[in-house]
Amino acid sequence: MRTDDLPFIDEHFADIAASAGDTWTELVESVDASLLRSAAQRFSRVVGCEQTEATGPRPLAAGATIPGFRVETAVPGSELVLTGRHRFAAYALSFRLEARGPQRTRLYAETRASFPGVRGGLYRLFVITFGGHTVAVRRLLGGVKRRAETAARAGA
Repeated sequence: MRTDDLPFIDEHFADIAASAGDTWTELVESVDASLLRSAAQRFSRVVGCEQTEATGPRPLAAGATIPGFRVETAVPGSELVLTGRHRFAAYALSFRLEARGPQRTRLYAETRASFPGVRGGLYRLFVITFGGHTVAVRRLLGGVKRRAETAARAGA
């Protein structure tokens, strides 16, 4: 699946007082941990995701899977691209890290997705329009920020 072919949904970012390396470490650990929770695994099965189990190398690398996603790209300190597909949507969640100084990183999260058919439209309504997706992405970015800044302070 080419992520650029999917319609743009949204983009969020967090400014983090930590290096791109510390931010990357916390990003891949947070993504992996949050999607390995039993609720995420159950949800991936209910909606018919192509990936329902964690497989492949850890920390996350290209070819690894987590419930709901396949890692398409993993460039440490730079970019993490996750893609997935289920009965109601095809989607990509891309994280991009932009170093803004020795201990400053901006972490972007961009979502692209298509929601074919009536059932896809209803799914979009519940997940995107009602805000659940935004809450989840912001919570993930906030968690990465807290963990990366804590790691940076501990290492200073």
